[in-house]
Parts: sequence; C-alpha cells; structure tokens
Amino acid sequence: MSEVPQKRLSKQTEHYQSLESMYLSAPVNQIYLPKITVSEAQAVIEIEVDPKLFHSAGAVHGSVYFKMLDDAAFFAANSLEPELFVLTTSFTTYITRPISNGKMRSVGKVVNMNRSQWIVEAVVYDGQDREIGRGNGLFVRSKQLLNQVPGYSAE
Repeated sequence: MSEVPQKRLSKQTEHYQSLESMYLSAPVNQIYLPKITVSEAQAVIEIEVDPKLFHSAGAVHGSVYFKMLDDAAFFAANSLEPELFVLTTSFTTYITRPISNGKMRSVGKVVNMNRSQWIVEAVVYDGQDREIGRGNGLFVRSKQLLNQVPGYSAE
C-alpha cells in the first residue's frame, strides 16, 4: 500500500493560523477567552459576555467594545502583511447599544490599502446579530518581524 501524502498548508493559511495562535497566546486574552478566525483581509473575534467585564451600571464596559473592534481590525490588516507586525495608529469607536449577556462578535474588514497603510472597518454584534458598536482604524507596518513575536506559529 502506498501512503497518501498529507496536504501541505498554503503559506497564506499558515500565516492566518500563526496570527490566530499569536492572538490567543497574548496574556491579556486570559481575561476575555476569545475565539478568532483570520482570513484574507478579514478577522472575526467572539467572546462570551461576563459580569467581570461590566461597568458599575451592569453592562459591558466601553473598553471591551474597543478591544473587540481594534483586535478584529488589526488582524484583518495583518492578514495582508506576512512578515511584519502591524500597529494601530488611530482608531475611532462608536458604541451604539449596551450589552449585558450573551456573546459579542466583532468582524474586521480591510476597506482600503496602499503601500504604507491599511484602513479597516469593524462592527461588533450581539448574540442576535444586532450591531452594538462599530469603528474604523488606520494601521501601518512596524519594524518588528512577526516570526519574532511570541505565539506567532501555527501548531
């Protein structure tokens, strides 16, 4: 019998998986316990709403909206840069609806890019797919090599 060769992952797929691994290994994500999926020019992040994320009035704090939106936008941009870590240079956040239970899911999509920067839009939804926030940001390449960033490896 001949052995069936295993399908080798494309470089692009390896890059997406390495970005996902990098995100999940970040110490701050021990608080949020997110799930992430990275694809070409897009990233989707999901978390369960937890009371530890609430402000004193019993709903998710705005910093969580920002994190969800910025993270999805960042990984959408970095999906298109295979060698260098990208940086957020500006990000505008709009919180349109409070949330106090269920899930939050943010979707970031690159809407414009040139040689030096990416413009990315992101929307965060509740468990019923209602928009609860949105934002947009500008991202640029850093000098940090991705393969030197802790967690950047497809395993």
